[in-house]
Amino acid sequence: MSHVSAERVLPSLRTGKHWRNRAIVAALVWLALMLAVVLLADRITPHDYATLDLRHRLAPPLGFGGSLAHPFGSDELGRDVLARLVMSIRVSLLIAFGATLIGATLGTTLGVLAAHFRGYVEQVILACVDFQASMPFLVLALAVLAFFGNSLFLFVALVGLHGWERYARITRALAMSSNAQVYVIAVRQLGAGPWRVYLRHVLPNIASTLIVTMTLAFPDIILLESGLSFLGLGVQPPLTSLGNMVGYGRDYLARAPWILVLPSLVISLTTLSMSLAGDWLRDRIDKTLS
Repeated sequence: MSHVSAERVLPSLRTGKHWRNRAIVAALVWLALMLAVVLLADRITPHDYATLDLRHRLAPPLGFGGSLAHPFGSDELGRDVLARLVMSIRVSLLIAFGATLIGATLGTTLGVLAAHFRGYVEQVILACVDFQASMPFLVLALAVLAFFGNSLFLFVALVGLHGWERYARITRALAMSSNAQVYVIAVRQLGAGPWRVYLRHVLPNIASTLIVTMTLAFPDIILLESGLSFLGLGVQPPLTSLGNMVGYGRDYLARAPWILVLPSLVISLTTLSMSLAGDWLRDRIDKTLS
């Protein structure tokens, strides 16, 4: 009976793995497409994203009564939706990338400091980590942006503070584990200073885990940026972002749904693809999780 059960289970496992592999390939292709859009945004749009064309306000997309002049339609001011979508992808992904780097750098630095100094320094950093983890970050972001006003630099820095505590915890744990390894002890006995030990030996050995953490945190940053821009506290005109387009498109959902649907679809596919890519990368690095 066990032999029969195995014969039934194995094909289903192969089928599941096959579809999972196809989903990962599709996710990587989508991310490559988004990267190409970010790099070539100025060359692939027929119009400037801020150009007004009031004679073609709320023009439908091509195939729904529209024309090649605005293949994805136009918005309430006649601005080309394709041009605005391309620029929104560039702005949103650059903000998410910059914010992810800020959070990873801050968290990794604090994690290394906690692992190196221990004692009072470690307690203070862990207290900050617990405070950050317990604080509703969206409420904090709304309060800061409402008080200090909208600035792109402030916005990126604020979004970058989201999730730094996960990097601090991971780095602290891995650095403490590495400090007990023979190769680190040997390097210290040879006279290497703390900077050399961490930069040349500890961090390179934990970099793969931190990179996986960044890929898994990237979708959260995209959603946070989109949510704040949707509420009007993120990217401000004349710039545009995916959340900004969704915010403006909600008023025209019944008359011109393409203004909202297209950026919403990009947000969903990008966050899903990044999550799948992060899981795949984690499984590739740590075979025990496969």
